[in-house]
Amino acid sequence: MADNKEKAEKKSRVPMPEQDPKIRARNFLEVPTGYTVKMAQEEAERCLQCKKPGCVTGCPVGVDIPGFIDLIAQGDMSGAIRNLWTKNALPAVCGRVCPQEIQCEGKCIVGKKDAPVAIGNLERFCADYEREHGTGELPPKQPPTGKKVAVVGSGPSGLTVAGDLITKGHDVTILEAFHKPGGVLVYGIPEFRLPKAIVANEVNFLSRLGVKVECNAVVGRTVSLDELFREGYDAIYVGVGAGLPKFMNLPGENLVGILSANEYLTRANLMKAYKYPEVDTPIPIGKNVVVLGAGNVAMDSARTAMRLGAESVKIVYRRSRDEMPARGAEIHHAQEEGIELFLLTNPTRYIGNEKGRLTGMECLRMELGEPDDSGRRRPVAVKGSEFQIECDLCIVAVGSGANPLLTSETPDMKLNKWGYIITDNQAGKTTKKGVWAGGDIVTGAATVILAMGAGRQAADSIHNYLTLGW
Repeated sequence: MADNKEKAEKKSRVPMPEQDPKIRARNFLEVPTGYTVKMAQEEAERCLQCKKPGCVTGCPVGVDIPGFIDLIAQGDMSGAIRNLWTKNALPAVCGRVCPQEIQCEGKCIVGKKDAPVAIGNLERFCADYEREHGTGELPPKQPPTGKKVAVVGSGPSGLTVAGDLITKGHDVTILEAFHKPGGVLVYGIPEFRLPKAIVANEVNFLSRLGVKVECNAVVGRTVSLDELFREGYDAIYVGVGAGLPKFMNLPGENLVGILSANEYLTRANLMKAYKYPEVDTPIPIGKNVVVLGAGNVAMDSARTAMRLGAESVKIVYRRSRDEMPARGAEIHHAQEEGIELFLLTNPTRYIGNEKGRLTGMECLRMELGEPDDSGRRRPVAVKGSEFQIECDLCIVAVGSGANPLLTSETPDMKLNKWGYIITDNQAGKTTKKGVWAGGDIVTGAATVILAMGAGRQAADSIHNYLTLGW
């Protein structure tokens, strides 16, 4: 242990190679290019192999982080990915988009004196190495139970439930409303942050395990939950996300050139607008673009707009840099790519021309006052500080609401006042017998890994219900 500690403390964190910002700002290729084997092993050797690893407590799905990292250090890449698969069905995704800095890496002991071990980078390396060099061997499955489970939605929580239950011996079918599976992983997260081939590979992994995937199945419209039960399903998991767009109800909001981040990113990602003219999906191309909001969705929207040809892209946010909810890495990448941050700035109205098209936005300067219910300091307007920003495209990324398509058609499943499904917090049980729910449709918009954690807990509860009757 002493040797490990001494060895780890002498080494600096191995940075992951990235595309040059000036080049990547105009293409949709993935920004980080990945570790080599040598880089991964060098970084893995920084792990102290703690007896009480804090990193594991910071992981919502409880990955054996020291275990898979030690296998990398030993050169056993096959063992490392199989260790990961015992807890995480989507390591290639999590390694790319999870907020490791506030979860596993945030609790890394090495991080107290130096940069924490690059757990996310190593997780990504494992998945990528297996995809490129692996044998294709699948993890073991339990004998068939004869029980059928429907998973509504193929986002991160649904994919996790499907992966867990198929290995426990149940027959699993995913029902996805869109024409491609992956949920927010394909419609929300851009190609340069999460290549869609990676998502397709993870879904294919589940298909090879035996999970059936049916697309263009809008549960709540084409079929109800009660009809699924009548078709022979023994349990249902609802993971339909929180994709209802939100706007700010500002004057001028109906001008041409204002759209939600949900629509903008869905057109760009799922519908491949970024490949125009190869794919003829219409998407507005702004010269001067403003994005309202400062979360990961806002960063994704701003960086997409830059890649689609904008001359300038501005993030407008009413608080300061310290309160921005986006991952630090995403903000850093955005700024490297030339995106400007207009902080302590609040939009008050849109400005248009005689043709009804957006030409600008009026804003107020803000200053921070006392903390609000979220713990962040409340922004207060500075009187007389009005100014205007020129823009011909505004993307509104200020959050999203509960997807109502299924819940509005299921009156015996209780919702809270915001339209999210009420569940037993630990197990994900809803008030409708035989139905579980998890992810953003329960919590509101959150992270991929938290949705996966909810899926893991729900899968355990569903398994107990199907096999033990509780």
